[in-house]
Amino acid sequence: MKEYHYEHPFELESGASLPSLTIAYDTYGTLNANADNVVWVCHALTANSDVADWWPHTVERGRFLDPEKYFIVCANFLGSHYGTTGPLHINPQTGNPWYNDFPPFTIRDMVQAHRLLAHYLGISQVELLVGSSIGGFQCIEWCVIDPTFARHAALIATAECVSPWVSAFNESQRMAIKADKTFGMPSPTAGAEGLAVARSIAMLSYRGEAAYNLTQTDSFSDGELFRRRVHSYQQHQGEKLKNRFNAYSYFRITQAMESHHVGRGRGGIEKALATIRAKCLVVAISSDILFPPESHSVMVENIPNVEYKVIDSSFGHDGFLVESDKLDRIIQSFLNK
Repeated sequence: MKEYHYEHPFELESGASLPSLTIAYDTYGTLNANADNVVWVCHALTANSDVADWWPHTVERGRFLDPEKYFIVCANFLGSHYGTTGPLHINPQTGNPWYNDFPPFTIRDMVQAHRLLAHYLGISQVELLVGSSIGGFQCIEWCVIDPTFARHAALIATAECVSPWVSAFNESQRMAIKADKTFGMPSPTAGAEGLAVARSIAMLSYRGEAAYNLTQTDSFSDGELFRRRVHSYQQHQGEKLKNRFNAYSYFRITQAMESHHVGRGRGGIEKALATIRAKCLVVAISSDILFPPESHSVMVENIPNVEYKVIDSSFGHDGFLVESDKLDRIIQSFLNK
Protein backbone atom coordinates (compact mmCIF):
# COMPACT_ATOMS: atom_id res chain seq x y z
CA MET A 1 0.00 0.00 0.00
CA LYS A 2 1.19 3.50 -0.88
CA GLU A 3 0.04 6.84 0.50
CA TYR A 4 -0.51 10.26 -1.05
CA HIS A 5 -0.61 13.19 1.34
CA TYR A 6 -2.56 16.26 0.27
CA GLU A 7 -1.43 18.99 2.65
CA HIS A 8 -4.23 21.45 1.96
CA PRO A 9 -7.80 21.80 3.21
CA PHE A 10 -10.18 19.41 1.48
CA GLU A 11 -13.63 20.92 1.11
CA LEU A 12 -16.64 18.63 1.46
CA GLU A 13 -20.05 19.03 -0.13
CA SER A 14 -21.57 19.43 3.33
CA GLY A 15 -19.63 22.67 3.81
CA ALA A 16 -17.24 21.08 6.29
CA SER A 17 -13.53 20.84 5.55
CA LEU A 18 -10.78 18.38 6.37
CA PRO A 19 -7.50 20.16 7.26
CA SER A 20 -5.55 17.70 5.09
CA LEU A 21 -6.07 14.40 3.34
CA THR A 22 -4.22 11.09 3.16
CA ILE A 23 -5.17 8.70 0.36
CA ALA A 24 -4.10 5.06 0.51
CA TYR A 25 -3.74 3.30 -2.83
CA ASP A 26 -2.27 0.27 -4.56
CA THR A 27 -0.96 -0.16 -8.09
CA TYR A 28 -0.19 -3.23 -10.17
CA GLY A 29 1.74 -3.47 -13.42
CA THR A 30 3.64 -0.74 -15.23
CA LEU A 31 2.50 2.50 -16.82
CA ASN A 32 3.49 2.40 -20.48
CA ALA A 33 5.28 5.17 -22.39
CA ASN A 34 2.05 6.62 -23.76
CA ALA A 35 0.30 6.41 -20.38
CA ASP A 36 -2.70 4.85 -22.12
CA ASN A 37 -2.90 1.49 -20.37
CA VAL A 38 -4.49 2.55 -17.06
CA VAL A 39 -7.37 0.72 -15.42
CA TRP A 40 -8.81 2.43 -12.36
CA VAL A 41 -10.84 0.31 -9.93
CA CYS A 42 -13.33 1.91 -7.52
CA HIS A 43 -13.87 -0.50 -4.65
CA ALA A 44 -17.06 -1.50 -2.84
CA LEU A 45 -18.31 -0.83 0.70
CA THR A 46 -15.83 -2.49 3.08
CA ALA A 47 -13.10 -3.41 0.60
CA ASN A 48 -9.66 -1.83 0.39
CA SER A 49 -7.19 -0.66 -2.22
CA ASP A 50 -5.65 -4.13 -2.66
CA VAL A 51 -7.91 -5.40 -5.43
CA ALA A 52 -6.23 -8.81 -5.56
CA ASP A 53 -7.17 -9.26 -1.90
CA TRP A 54 -10.95 -8.85 -2.27
CA TRP A 55 -11.79 -9.46 -5.96
CA PRO A 56 -10.81 -13.09 -6.65
CA HIS A 57 -9.34 -14.10 -10.01
CA THR A 58 -9.28 -10.61 -11.51
CA VAL A 59 -5.72 -9.34 -11.00
CA GLU A 60 -4.19 -12.20 -12.98
CA ARG A 61 -2.47 -12.76 -16.28
CA GLY A 62 -5.03 -13.00 -19.06
CA ARG A 63 -7.86 -11.51 -17.01
CA PHE A 64 -9.45 -8.08 -17.37
CA LEU A 65 -7.10 -6.73 -14.68
CA ASP A 66 -3.99 -8.21 -16.25
CA PRO A 67 -0.96 -6.56 -14.59
CA GLU A 68 1.23 -7.55 -17.54
CA LYS A 69 -0.99 -5.50 -19.85
CA TYR A 70 -2.42 -2.73 -17.69
CA PHE A 71 -1.32 -0.28 -15.02
CA ILE A 72 -4.03 -0.88 -12.42
CA VAL A 73 -4.85 1.68 -9.72
CA CYS A 74 -7.23 1.34 -6.80
CA ALA A 75 -7.58 4.00 -4.11
CA ASN A 76 -9.15 3.46 -0.72
CA PHE A 77 -12.06 5.86 -0.63
CA LEU A 78 -12.65 8.73 1.77
CA GLY A 79 -13.78 7.73 5.27
CA SER A 80 -12.88 4.08 4.95
CA HIS A 81 -10.95 1.98 7.45
CA TYR A 82 -8.00 1.06 5.26
CA GLY A 83 -5.65 4.02 5.14
CA THR A 84 -7.46 6.99 3.62
CA THR A 85 -8.48 9.76 6.02
CA GLY A 86 -11.40 8.62 8.13
CA PRO A 87 -12.89 8.57 11.63
CA LEU A 88 -9.94 6.80 13.28
CA HIS A 89 -7.40 9.27 11.89
CA ILE A 90 -6.09 12.12 14.02
CA ASN A 91 -7.84 15.44 13.68
CA PRO A 92 -4.80 17.76 13.51
CA GLN A 93 -6.82 20.55 15.07
CA THR A 94 -7.48 18.57 18.27
CA GLY A 95 -4.68 16.01 18.35
CA ASN A 96 -7.26 13.24 18.92
CA PRO A 97 -8.97 10.79 16.56
CA TRP A 98 -12.08 12.09 14.85
CA TYR A 99 -14.33 9.16 15.86
CA ASN A 100 -17.97 10.27 15.60
CA ASP A 101 -16.95 13.88 14.90
CA PHE A 102 -15.71 12.96 11.43
CA PRO A 103 -17.83 15.09 9.09
CA PRO A 104 -20.36 13.47 6.75
CA PHE A 105 -19.20 13.17 3.15
CA THR A 106 -20.71 12.23 -0.20
CA ILE A 107 -19.95 10.04 -3.18
CA ARG A 108 -18.88 13.17 -5.03
CA ASP A 109 -16.39 13.92 -2.24
CA MET A 110 -14.95 10.42 -2.71
CA VAL A 111 -14.50 11.07 -6.42
CA GLN A 112 -12.88 14.46 -5.87
CA ALA A 113 -10.36 12.79 -3.58
CA HIS A 114 -9.67 10.16 -6.27
CA ARG A 115 -9.14 12.96 -8.78
CA LEU A 116 -6.46 14.51 -6.57
CA LEU A 117 -4.63 11.18 -6.59
CA ALA A 118 -4.99 10.80 -10.36
CA HIS A 119 -3.47 14.24 -10.84
CA TYR A 120 -0.62 13.35 -8.48
CA LEU A 121 0.05 10.15 -10.46
CA GLY A 122 -0.01 12.05 -13.75
CA ILE A 123 -3.06 10.19 -15.03
CA SER A 124 -5.40 12.30 -17.12
CA GLN A 125 -7.27 9.48 -18.84
CA VAL A 126 -7.85 5.77 -18.26
CA GLU A 127 -8.62 2.94 -20.63
CA LEU A 128 -11.15 1.50 -18.19
CA LEU A 129 -12.89 2.82 -15.09
CA VAL A 130 -14.58 -0.05 -13.26
CA GLY A 131 -16.62 -0.40 -10.09
CA SER A 132 -19.36 -2.47 -8.50
CA SER A 133 -22.06 -1.37 -6.04
CA ILE A 134 -20.83 1.80 -4.27
CA GLY A 135 -17.77 1.50 -6.52
CA GLY A 136 -20.15 1.87 -9.44
CA PHE A 137 -21.65 4.97 -7.79
CA GLN A 138 -18.17 6.50 -7.87
CA CYS A 139 -17.60 5.53 -11.51
CA ILE A 140 -20.89 7.08 -12.64
CA GLU A 141 -20.10 10.31 -10.79
CA TRP A 142 -16.59 10.44 -12.21
CA CYS A 143 -17.88 9.97 -15.76
CA VAL A 144 -20.17 12.98 -15.26
CA ILE A 145 -17.73 15.20 -13.35
CA ASP A 146 -14.97 14.61 -15.94
CA PRO A 147 -16.45 13.17 -19.16
CA THR A 148 -13.01 12.77 -20.80
CA PHE A 149 -11.37 10.80 -17.98
CA ALA A 150 -12.51 7.29 -18.96
CA ARG A 151 -12.50 5.87 -22.48
CA HIS A 152 -14.46 2.85 -21.20
CA ALA A 153 -16.44 2.40 -17.98
CA ALA A 154 -17.83 -0.82 -16.50
CA LEU A 155 -20.73 -0.17 -14.11
CA ILE A 156 -21.51 -3.40 -12.29
CA ALA A 157 -24.50 -4.11 -10.01
CA THR A 158 -25.01 -0.42 -9.35
CA ALA A 159 -27.35 2.50 -10.01
CA GLU A 160 -27.55 6.14 -10.96
CA CYS A 161 -29.11 7.00 -7.59
CA VAL A 162 -29.72 5.23 -4.30
CA SER A 163 -33.22 3.77 -4.12
CA PRO A 164 -35.54 3.79 -1.08
CA TRP A 165 -35.03 0.01 -0.95
CA VAL A 166 -31.25 0.33 -0.60
CA SER A 167 -31.64 3.23 1.82
CA ALA A 168 -33.93 1.10 3.99
CA PHE A 169 -31.21 -1.54 4.39
CA ASN A 170 -28.70 1.20 5.21
CA GLU A 171 -30.95 2.78 7.83
CA SER A 172 -31.64 -0.56 9.52
CA GLN A 173 -27.90 -1.11 9.75
CA ARG A 174 -27.34 2.34 11.26
CA MET A 175 -30.15 1.68 13.74
CA ALA A 176 -28.35 -1.50 14.82
CA ILE A 177 -25.10 0.43 15.32
CA LYS A 178 -26.81 3.20 17.29
CA ALA A 179 -28.51 0.59 19.51
CA ASP A 180 -25.03 -0.36 20.75
CA LYS A 181 -24.64 1.83 23.84
CA THR A 182 -20.90 2.19 23.23
CA PHE A 183 -21.43 3.95 19.90
CA GLY A 184 -20.39 7.58 20.29
CA MET A 185 -17.64 6.86 22.79
CA PRO A 186 -14.07 7.94 21.92
CA SER A 187 -12.82 4.43 21.22
CA PRO A 188 -11.86 2.53 18.04
CA THR A 189 -14.04 -0.39 19.17
CA ALA A 190 -17.11 1.71 19.96
CA GLY A 191 -20.25 0.30 18.36
CA ALA A 192 -18.55 -3.00 17.53
CA GLU A 193 -21.42 -5.25 18.59
CA GLY A 194 -23.87 -3.06 16.70
CA LEU A 195 -21.62 -3.29 13.66
CA ALA A 196 -21.77 -7.09 13.82
CA VAL A 197 -25.57 -6.95 13.78
CA ALA A 198 -25.49 -4.42 10.93
CA ARG A 199 -23.36 -6.78 8.87
CA SER A 200 -25.79 -9.64 9.42
CA ILE A 201 -28.55 -7.39 8.07
CA ALA A 202 -26.40 -6.45 5.08
CA MET A 203 -25.71 -10.09 4.25
CA LEU A 204 -29.40 -10.64 3.60
CA SER A 205 -29.29 -7.97 0.91
CA TYR A 206 -26.00 -9.20 -0.56
CA ARG A 207 -27.08 -12.80 -1.02
CA GLY A 208 -30.90 -13.04 -1.09
CA GLU A 209 -33.16 -16.06 -0.70
CA ALA A 210 -31.76 -18.20 -3.51
CA ALA A 211 -28.17 -18.03 -2.26
CA TYR A 212 -29.12 -18.72 1.35
CA ASN A 213 -31.28 -21.68 0.39
CA LEU A 214 -28.51 -23.01 -1.83
CA THR A 215 -25.72 -22.82 0.74
CA GLN A 216 -27.34 -22.89 4.19
CA THR A 217 -29.96 -25.64 4.05
CA ASP A 218 -30.00 -28.01 7.05
CA SER A 219 -29.95 -31.80 6.80
CA PHE A 220 -31.90 -32.23 10.07
CA SER A 221 -30.01 -35.48 10.55
CA ASP A 222 -28.98 -34.57 14.08
CA GLY A 223 -32.47 -33.93 15.38
CA GLU A 224 -31.73 -30.32 16.37
CA LEU A 225 -34.97 -28.46 17.04
CA PHE A 226 -33.97 -24.82 17.35
CA ARG A 227 -30.52 -24.41 15.90
CA ARG A 228 -29.94 -23.85 12.20
CA ARG A 229 -26.80 -23.76 10.11
CA VAL A 230 -27.59 -20.24 8.93
CA HIS A 231 -27.50 -18.92 12.49
CA SER A 232 -23.78 -19.55 12.79
CA TYR A 233 -23.28 -18.13 9.28
CA GLN A 234 -24.92 -14.84 10.25
CA GLN A 235 -22.95 -14.65 13.48
CA HIS A 236 -19.69 -15.48 11.71
CA GLN A 237 -20.19 -12.77 9.10
CA GLY A 238 -20.93 -10.21 11.81
CA GLU A 239 -17.86 -11.21 13.81
CA LYS A 240 -15.62 -11.05 10.74
CA LEU A 241 -16.54 -7.46 9.96
CA LYS A 242 -16.44 -6.44 13.62
CA ASN A 243 -12.85 -7.66 13.80
CA ARG A 244 -11.61 -5.90 10.66
CA PHE A 245 -13.62 -2.67 10.37
CA ASN A 246 -14.96 0.05 12.64
CA ALA A 247 -18.46 1.31 13.27
CA TYR A 248 -17.70 4.99 12.73
CA SER A 249 -16.43 4.39 9.20
CA TYR A 250 -19.30 2.06 8.38
CA PHE A 251 -21.85 4.58 9.65
CA ARG A 252 -20.41 7.43 7.60
CA ILE A 253 -20.00 5.32 4.44
CA THR A 254 -23.62 4.21 4.50
CA GLN A 255 -24.59 7.85 4.95
CA ALA A 256 -22.50 8.72 1.90
CA MET A 257 -24.54 6.22 -0.09
CA GLU A 258 -27.67 8.23 0.71
CA SER A 259 -26.13 11.22 -1.08
CA HIS A 260 -25.85 9.39 -4.40
CA HIS A 261 -28.04 10.96 -7.08
CA VAL A 262 -26.24 11.67 -10.33
CA GLY A 263 -28.87 14.22 -11.36
CA ARG A 264 -28.65 16.29 -8.17
CA GLY A 265 -27.94 19.89 -9.15
CA ARG A 266 -27.56 18.89 -12.81
CA GLY A 267 -31.08 19.18 -14.13
CA GLY A 268 -32.06 15.60 -13.39
CA ILE A 269 -30.79 12.09 -13.96
CA GLU A 270 -31.46 11.91 -17.69
CA LYS A 271 -29.57 15.14 -18.42
CA ALA A 272 -26.64 14.08 -16.27
CA LEU A 273 -26.32 10.63 -17.84
CA ALA A 274 -26.54 12.15 -21.33
CA THR A 275 -23.26 14.00 -20.71
CA ILE A 276 -21.27 10.76 -20.29
CA ARG A 277 -18.79 10.30 -23.13
CA ALA A 278 -17.20 7.02 -22.06
CA LYS A 279 -18.23 3.82 -23.78
CA CYS A 280 -20.14 2.16 -20.96
CA LEU A 281 -20.82 -1.43 -20.03
CA VAL A 282 -23.70 -1.92 -17.59
CA VAL A 283 -23.75 -5.33 -15.90
CA ALA A 284 -26.56 -6.64 -13.71
CA ILE A 285 -26.77 -9.85 -11.67
CA SER A 286 -29.93 -11.90 -12.30
CA SER A 287 -30.65 -12.59 -8.59
CA ASP A 288 -29.47 -9.26 -7.16
CA ILE A 289 -32.15 -7.91 -4.80
CA LEU A 290 -30.29 -4.66 -4.05
CA PHE A 291 -29.88 -3.62 -7.69
CA PRO A 292 -32.13 -5.99 -9.68
CA PRO A 293 -31.71 -6.13 -13.47
CA GLU A 294 -34.78 -3.98 -14.14
CA SER A 295 -33.33 -1.16 -12.03
CA HIS A 296 -30.48 -0.72 -14.53
CA SER A 297 -32.83 0.43 -17.27
CA VAL A 298 -32.42 4.15 -16.51
CA MET A 299 -28.68 3.94 -17.18
CA VAL A 300 -29.14 1.77 -20.26
CA GLU A 301 -31.72 4.11 -21.74
CA ASN A 302 -29.92 7.40 -21.05
CA ILE A 303 -26.16 6.80 -21.36
CA PRO A 304 -25.36 7.61 -25.02
CA ASN A 305 -22.93 4.76 -25.79
CA VAL A 306 -23.86 1.74 -23.70
CA GLU A 307 -23.88 -2.05 -23.72
CA TYR A 308 -25.97 -4.08 -21.27
CA LYS A 309 -25.34 -7.58 -19.95
CA VAL A 310 -26.91 -9.75 -17.25
CA ILE A 311 -24.91 -12.39 -15.38
CA ASP A 312 -27.02 -15.42 -14.49
CA SER A 313 -26.14 -16.23 -10.89
CA SER A 314 -27.74 -17.55 -7.72
CA PHE A 315 -25.44 -15.50 -5.49
CA GLY A 316 -27.33 -12.21 -5.54
CA HIS A 317 -25.46 -8.93 -5.29
CA ASP A 318 -22.31 -10.85 -4.31
CA GLY A 319 -22.40 -12.40 -7.76
CA PHE A 320 -19.93 -9.74 -8.93
CA LEU A 321 -17.42 -11.29 -6.51
CA VAL A 322 -18.33 -14.94 -7.08
CA GLU A 323 -18.87 -15.09 -10.85
CA SER A 324 -15.38 -13.97 -11.83
CA ASP A 325 -15.21 -16.08 -15.01
CA LYS A 326 -18.49 -14.78 -16.39
CA LEU A 327 -17.61 -11.19 -15.53
CA ASP A 328 -14.16 -11.53 -17.06
CA ARG A 329 -15.58 -12.76 -20.39
CA ILE A 330 -18.10 -9.91 -20.51
CA ILE A 331 -15.58 -7.15 -19.74
CA GLN A 332 -12.89 -8.48 -22.07
CA SER A 333 -15.40 -8.78 -24.91
CA PHE A 334 -16.49 -5.20 -24.26
CA LEU A 335 -12.91 -3.89 -24.31
CA ASN A 336 -11.98 -5.82 -27.44
CA LYS A 337 -14.80 -4.44 -29.60
